Amino acid sequence: MLPLVLYDILSELPGNNFSPNPAKPRFILSYKDLPFVTLWVEYSDISIAMKSIGAKPNGKRRDGSDVYTVPVLSDPNTGAIIIDSLEIASYLEKTYPEKPIFPNNSEPLIRAFDAAHMSLIIPGIKPLFARSAEVMNPASAKFFIGVRSMDVPLPWDAKHEGDWKLLEKGYNTAYEWYQKTDGKWIMGDTFSYADIIVACCLLWYKRVVKEDEWAKISSWNGGKWAQVLADVEKECKLA
Repeated sequence: MLPLVLYDILSELPGNNFSPNPAKPRFILSYKDLPFVTLWVEYSDISIAMKSIGAKPNGKRRDGSDVYTVPVLSDPNTGAIIIDSLEIASYLEKTYPEKPIFPNNSEPLIRAFDAAHMSLIIPGIKPLFARSAEVMNPASAKFFIGVRSMDVPLPWDAKHEGDWKLLEKGYNTAYEWYQKTDGKWIMGDTFSYADIIVACCLLWYKRVVKEDEWAKISSWNGGKWAQVLADVEKECKLA
């Protein structure tokens, strides 16, 4: 079997990875024991790189221009090129069904969970965008701020307490979801892509925020979120 190719965002951090969406297929590939390599792309060069491999755009900007994003997964075993983390998850499940991430026909529900989970994070996302820009090179940071500020208006202040409170409020709701299950996973004792979704956002925070900010997040809900991240990393053999 030839290694699959995952396109991810380059950063100035050791090991590069920080972005939550490319992390999701990386966790799946590791969980399913599928061989893969990662190709790193500057944020400012995503459009050029994705066009060069024949990836499709993932939407349109307000000015009508195409939007290209990562992750993108190229599978040399089938010739497929898949965009968007959720569609990559669906493709990997259908093509390589061993060790399922959508157990018991749960893909429709987990798709809804993905949107619901993101809706909890968006209100408090500004500090995370600010910290993300800090780990990119200047050209990519400028491009990132220009693109993302169309949807999340500036200013982004990583020290704005109100935004952190909004993020904490979102996680208080997520904590209530976990209280409804009997096991450590969203689906009780059954691991699924829902757990990867939650963990990859937590990994994003851990990678880009300051040490004291991660300590604050780790303290929420009795240390629940640091534990979720550790559990998922262990399950996916990325600990």
